[in-house]
Amino acid sequence: MRHTSRAIHDGISAGNHLGGQIFVSQHGELVFEQAFGQARAEEPMTSEHLMLWMSSSKPVAAVAIAQLWERGLLALDDRIADHIPEFGARGKESITIRHLLTHTGGIRMLDVGWPRASWEEIIAKICGGRLEPRWVPGKTAGYHLTASWFILGELVRRADGRPFEQYVRREIFEPLGMRDSWIGMSADTFAHYGDRLAPLFDTQPDEPVALNWSSEKRVTRCSPGGNGWGPARELGRFYEMLLKGGTWKGVQILLPQTVEALTARHRSGLFDKTFRQTIDWGLGFAINGPEEERTSSYGHWPRASARAYGHSGYRSSTAFADPERQVAVVILLNGTPDEASHLRRMRALTTAIYDALG
Repeated sequence: MRHTSRAIHDGISAGNHLGGQIFVSQHGELVFEQAFGQARAEEPMTSEHLMLWMSSSKPVAAVAIAQLWERGLLALDDRIADHIPEFGARGKESITIRHLLTHTGGIRMLDVGWPRASWEEIIAKICGGRLEPRWVPGKTAGYHLTASWFILGELVRRADGRPFEQYVRREIFEPLGMRDSWIGMSADTFAHYGDRLAPLFDTQPDEPVALNWSSEKRVTRCSPGGNGWGPARELGRFYEMLLKGGTWKGVQILLPQTVEALTARHRSGLFDKTFRQTIDWGLGFAINGPEEERTSSYGHWPRASARAYGHSGYRSSTAFADPERQVAVVILLNGTPDEASHLRRMRALTTAIYDALG
């Protein structure tokens, strides 16, 4: 992994990040795990630091929905309004669970009020919103940043009875031994971790500026599609479970056929109105496209097979599984440079990883 280490430190030298964590496994065996650089000024990054996943959190919600699907508590083509009646208004009546998971629902509301607003206020605001003009659910595509993931989280709460953050902790993270992974945590837990929570930095200015995304309010208030925290190796375990057909060390999270359904290509060839390019999607997972189209930071990993699936987070993270090579990759970086610099460093890192794998 010599070239991977070089790509890591090239990014530090270029000022794109202070440090980060990388995890790579193949056939369930560790190939490469490294923490590098600094978590913050004068503090080395370690593999024990918890890092912010940003939108790389989204597949966790997809797995939660899939578990409820297996249990017969909902179906993918159910209308959201069948489970959340107040959602079915202002043109949103026909939106289904599948539409939200494939980013074709038409509720790309950017400001839902999180973390200022309570969960109940956020759900009420989304339910009171209207369908985007000239949007045909299921046929018009555009990446949904937050709104649809709060609604998916509310579906989990109404079907199971537990808040989303408790559900994923008990039904996904703890069974997988992901003891330091959270999407929303208590104030006591936040205080317990202290400096183990590695901040994210805006690295577009000449000097890195610490963002407030590791503040207590932003860490403790659940955002199903955006504030997952944990070490790279634990997010890697999530993808190892998927590669093993939904099972990890004898613990079954999903049935194999459910994993196949989540990671199949459900949305193909549609132009994404948010990213302004064509991106294919499974159910909550971005799916790799043809080599010449792999230009998005939210998926499309160079050198990985066309069956690779996963998700990335705002100019800082990516996590994916490649079933043809049985490879799981997680890259968490603590700097958010401009989009072009971020794309270059992620392409360099993922290419170096595949070169090392031969």
